[in-house]
Amino acid sequence: MSLVTLLPFIVLIGAMFLMTRSAKKKQQQAASMRNEMQPGSGVRTIGGMYATVKEVNEDTVLLDAGPGVHLMFAKNAIGAVLSDDEYNRIVHGPDADADELTDGAVVPDDASSLTETDETAADDSRIDLGKKDETEVTDAADESAEAPKADAAPEAAAEAKKTDGESDAK
Repeated sequence: MSLVTLLPFIVLIGAMFLMTRSAKKKQQQAASMRNEMQPGSGVRTIGGMYATVKEVNEDTVLLDAGPGVHLMFAKNAIGAVLSDDEYNRIVHGPDADADELTDGAVVPDDASSLTETDETAADDSRIDLGKKDETEVTDAADESAEAPKADAAPEAAAEAKKTDGESDAK
């Protein structure tokens, strides 16, 4: 066999070796990170939950996720051990002390105050939206009751036949 025919196999074996070597390095780094956990450090689980380490056992970790919330996780479920600055930035926000903009903010109960301006708030005149008064509505109802109903009956029956989904043209 010549070297040219063996070259693709050698390259394939070399690539596999390099990939497994980098994977082993990542696994070793993750294991050393998990072993360096101490109570009080902030962690992120593989599920994305942020918590503080309360107790470290041989294979498990007791996490404090909030006031009165204690969770038991396997060490393998810890995705990252965070520095104190990074943990506080993620959990409490980038500028926890810079809430000066929202301290005095007034939140309205409804959206009507957002659309009002000073001119429209001062002008309380009624706007005619084309609605009829009650007297005009009752007069129109009386006139329609006096109209002959016999002529309207055949037209209504024809309309009822057309509304079943069929058309006149077949």
